[in-house]
Amino acid sequence: MRKNYVLLLCISLVSFLGFSQDGNVQGVVIDSDGLKVPFSNVLIESINKGTISDEEGNFLLLNVPAGNQTLTVKFLGYEDTKADVIVEADKTSTITITLTPKLLELDDVVINGYNSGQAKALNAQKNKQNITNVVSTDQIGKFPDANIGDAVKRIPGITMQVDQGEARNIIVRGLAPQLNSVTLNGSRIPSAEGDNRNVQMDLIPADMIQLIEVNKAVTPDMDADALGGSVNLVTRTSPNGFRVAASVGSGVNLITDKRIINGSFLIGDKSKNGKFGWLVSSSINDTDFGSDNVEAAWVNEAKNNVGDKIEVNPFIEESDIRTYLVQRIRRSFSANFDYVFNANNAIYLKTMYNWRDDRENRFRLRYKKIEPVFDDADNITGYIGEVNRQTKGGIDNNRNKNRRLEDQRMQNYSLGGNHLFGNLEMDWLTSYAKASEERLNERYISYSAKNVDLNEDLSDTKFPLLTPVNAGDVNLSEFSLKELTEQNGYTDEKDYNAFVNFKLPVNFFNTNDGFIKFGGRFKTKEKKRNNDFFEYEPLNTTFDDFSTLPLINATDKDFLAGSKYAAGMFVTPEYLGSLNFKDASSFEETDVPSEYARQNYKVKEHVYAGYVMADQKLSDKLDVLVGLRIESTKTEATGNQIEDEENIIGTITKEKSYTNVLPGVHLKYNLSNKTVLRFAWTNTLARPNYADIVPSLDVLLADSEIVVGNPELNATTSMNFDLMGEHYFKSVGIISAGVFQKNIKDFIYTYQTRTTDDTYGNATTGFKVYQPQNGDNANIFGAEIGFQRQLDFLPGFAKNFSIMANYTYLTSSAKGIRNSDGDERTDLDLPGTAPNMFNGSLAYTDKKLSLRLSANYSDSYIDEIGGSAFEDRYYGEQFLLDFNASYAFNKGISVYFDLNNITDQPLRYYQGVKARTMQMEYYGRRITFGIKYDLFKRK
Repeated sequence: MRKNYVLLLCISLVSFLGFSQDGNVQGVVIDSDGLKVPFSNVLIESINKGTISDEEGNFLLLNVPAGNQTLTVKFLGYEDTKADVIVEADKTSTITITLTPKLLELDDVVINGYNSGQAKALNAQKNKQNITNVVSTDQIGKFPDANIGDAVKRIPGITMQVDQGEARNIIVRGLAPQLNSVTLNGSRIPSAEGDNRNVQMDLIPADMIQLIEVNKAVTPDMDADALGGSVNLVTRTSPNGFRVAASVGSGVNLITDKRIINGSFLIGDKSKNGKFGWLVSSSINDTDFGSDNVEAAWVNEAKNNVGDKIEVNPFIEESDIRTYLVQRIRRSFSANFDYVFNANNAIYLKTMYNWRDDRENRFRLRYKKIEPVFDDADNITGYIGEVNRQTKGGIDNNRNKNRRLEDQRMQNYSLGGNHLFGNLEMDWLTSYAKASEERLNERYISYSAKNVDLNEDLSDTKFPLLTPVNAGDVNLSEFSLKELTEQNGYTDEKDYNAFVNFKLPVNFFNTNDGFIKFGGRFKTKEKKRNNDFFEYEPLNTTFDDFSTLPLINATDKDFLAGSKYAAGMFVTPEYLGSLNFKDASSFEETDVPSEYARQNYKVKEHVYAGYVMADQKLSDKLDVLVGLRIESTKTEATGNQIEDEENIIGTITKEKSYTNVLPGVHLKYNLSNKTVLRFAWTNTLARPNYADIVPSLDVLLADSEIVVGNPELNATTSMNFDLMGEHYFKSVGIISAGVFQKNIKDFIYTYQTRTTDDTYGNATTGFKVYQPQNGDNANIFGAEIGFQRQLDFLPGFAKNFSIMANYTYLTSSAKGIRNSDGDERTDLDLPGTAPNMFNGSLAYTDKKLSLRLSANYSDSYIDEIGGSAFEDRYYGEQFLLDFNASYAFNKGISVYFDLNNITDQPLRYYQGVKARTMQMEYYGRRITFGIKYDLFKRK
């Protein structure tokens, strides 16, 4: 009897897996150049069955009746294409379908005005179930963007924080960088940043990526740690034939008048039998530039002559004039392979290695420890402080070249496969990724002059200026050695990742279109930081007289913040780099643990996730996706146990575990063939920064600060609602509008207070204390509108113009934030939420010439919450204007010209109010030009 049950079970399983008189159709969609077409609509109209090709143009149709079948592929900007295929029972047939660009006929003139990149991006957005924005490789090439960060910032609802003039940290819909996920081919990219989870978007060259997907409403089969959104970078895959492409270019950074060198190379092919495909690509960008920087820290309290703390008009207690000289070399290498065993089984290997050297010298004139001088009536009559001249550099060798060398690397290796067992689809992936940052032999030499009478010119607080009252007080002979130091830093994050997905067709409502998908994922991360710091005391009189050392004048009459900011004289980087600190007869070395003991830590994080979801057409117009994801997280954070500020007496480890249950619903309603309405209810999370959960306490005597970790931090969670409408134009364009709401719990902010007792000893009473804490809840409401279209309705050459514009509005509120007195603050925005964001471009494109003017605007927003409204730090508004042009001599050869940052937009922070500058950093304009070559031979 038991054998009969087993036999019946086996028969049922075989039947369930779909071994019947039906067959399957597996294929790939390509364009006329042989490049794969993602997210196209593939239909068998006779049986009302269809699917969407994936990001690599592959598609699979299950349970297709045996016999001759006709497939129809629909794609914006391309002719509807039909292809016949013979389907055999219990077998999988394969087919390649080639799309032909559609020609637009106006007044008897045929215009090839469609942008294939724009068409691919809009098709992806139209056909995907969730709310997504897509940028294709062709679109990336139309903008003057050297790295992925600069390309992503042109997507609605996206703004970027910059580093040395390049877009680095991504903010999605007002959510800070650590609240968003960035993946490479679906695997999370680790971060080389020491104190957060931010992914360095400027580390990845734009020309190494085939597709950028910004998922603003994630589905249950995606990682849930995407509170703002998930950015997926898809690398290039093997072509459907032989392809070789190359570019070479140069340029100049106008801030330094130094050269730019860039180039890229790509080659790939398919084997004769079509089973094995490969593609190898590489890229290099070498630029020598810099920045001009002014910084200020403001206070509104001071001690009068009798020692009472009184409120005064805001003044500057510390100010810098900084000149940066930077050489940044970005290299990238990628090798991707795929092999098709048969129609039902294929595997792939994708690899990428990014390596950036960032060499930097910095000359910093600092006015510090500034105190007002009072008369007996508590009126300020002047200021007194210390003047410091510091050179930043590195050792003299082939790698550092007398500069601080920041060596950042990111590598990712993914092995995966796609399989079909009857009706059961399975895909899997295992990956290893690592990000690291190494800074060896970073050196500083500082000279100072104390008790200097100072003038503070605050007539224009946007451009504050400090100068000595008496020039004689800052003669070079008045400066004495303050510090001579060297430090080393190393941070890395390793990410081990594995997932498996299963997919089965279902037919709940007799619509012949639907599936159930389920699977699981395991991720483990290891993050560590290991720094050191040494001070050196000269054992001779060489350093006694600043004026006798090799010096360089860093004053620049063309200083972009204004010629009034005169930096003056500094020790040369070459001299600093030549010093032999290991010569015991010349220098006495002192280890200074207080400078690094708290920073060093190790964190392990394990995440186990499982999900199930169903996607079903309820009618010809309505599609619903519903699912549930569960993620279980365990963290183990280890930090140094510190006594008396710098004595490491051991380590301390804290563990925390939590589980998140995350349901989601996505509705897609096709009002017509060109109009789509979407609704999404999702639940997402963001885990705390690694450094924040390390159990540590660090007393910084020199800065009068105490930094405390918080291993009890909760993960931030959010319930999200999205409503979006999209209308697609026949001439490859779109108008879209939508609103969204995010209800956030346990957001994390840095609580600032002051010691009021002797907890840390009498010497530290009155220190500022910083500790990350959970706020109560926050709400974000936003609205987006976008428009892009070729102006084909205009007469004559004007029909070659096209417009792209999108605008995002945000408003937010945050509760549970306390000031330094412990009182709750009200009317606070959530940090990172820029109220207004805009992207736009005006382009002209004909058969050979392409011209584009691009604009990017982001409003100011609160970046860091201080102990009071006066201390809050804001990221200033920015408006960037870029121009690029290209000319195609033929289908394979073109030249290009780019002009970046036409507006000379600085990075600017302000304190409390817009008029009070904390930092302004200028980068100047950049010009690049070059030639591109692309040859493709289809199989």
